Amino acid sequence: MTELDRKDLLGLEGMSAEEIELFLDTTASFKEISERTVKKVPALRGKTIVNLFFEPSTRTRASFELAEKRLSADAVNISKSTSSVVKGESLRDTAENLQAMKIDVIVIRHAASGAPHFLASLLDASVVNAGDGAHEHPTQGLLDIFTLRENLGDLSGRKIVIVGDIAHSRVARSNIFGLVTLGADVTVCGPPTMMPVGIEKLGVTIERNLLRAVEDADAVNLMRIQLERQKVSLFPTLAEYASVYGMNRETLRHMKPECLVMHPGPMNRGVEISQEVADSDRAVILEQVTNGVAVRMATLYLICGGAQREKVLTDEEEVEAPPANREAV
Repeated sequence: MTELDRKDLLGLEGMSAEEIELFLDTTASFKEISERTVKKVPALRGKTIVNLFFEPSTRTRASFELAEKRLSADAVNISKSTSSVVKGESLRDTAENLQAMKIDVIVIRHAASGAPHFLASLLDASVVNAGDGAHEHPTQGLLDIFTLRENLGDLSGRKIVIVGDIAHSRVARSNIFGLVTLGADVTVCGPPTMMPVGIEKLGVTIERNLLRAVEDADAVNLMRIQLERQKVSLFPTLAEYASVYGMNRETLRHMKPECLVMHPGPMNRGVEISQEVADSDRAVILEQVTNGVAVRMATLYLICGGAQREKVLTDEEEVEAPPANREAV
């Protein structure tokens, strides 16, 4: 597959393995650009992208902005506090007014699950979901999967364990949808109060005991406790959660030496992950951050129809696209 047949990226649910592989292969091509001295190509010159963030963000928002700049797109950043939403304007009116300014893409993060889908149904402009409530976070899912593929190769049959607040984690859902589609063996582990009812229907295995869950795992991805989305306390104390489900030196002893430790951030050190594990050689957390820029470059490029182009330009010379995905760049 060399071309994306959709105008939006709303989630990994329902996406085919071929589509996911297209995103991953295109990411590999764009990662090389970020390693150049001049980290910029004119692939999206003339495109206008609006980053519409109604929730706090560091990594996602910064990496989207960097991706847009490195693709030479024009970027406009709007947060909730600086938008007319604070004056009572609806999300629909905000988005339609932006589209009237002839923009090409809206990247949206919103507390309401389904907000990006709602906008995509109304707008001709492309919509990229940067996280909607507790539903999905597709670009985070893609960058996690890309990081796994870089380190492990083919993910079919690999055991990936997702630990923590599964019920409130949009990252966990996107990871599950993508990994299961690619044939990985996914296990979820966490307190029963943080486990969605019926999650096994998504093709995952549930394990309550962390030490049993990580046995023979190829990678463990730790989810942050989403206190801001919990209406009531779902566990006695943070210390008790850390003692039962936190990744620490004792947990490492039950894991294969080559097992990867991942975290989408922001990390609560001393809760879901100890200081020594976060800074250990097992952790590929900063690799995830690096890959986030490349994934978002690939996403914007594909969403804007970039797969139809055959070459990218540096400011020095015209160079052929990397052979890993020649049609994609």
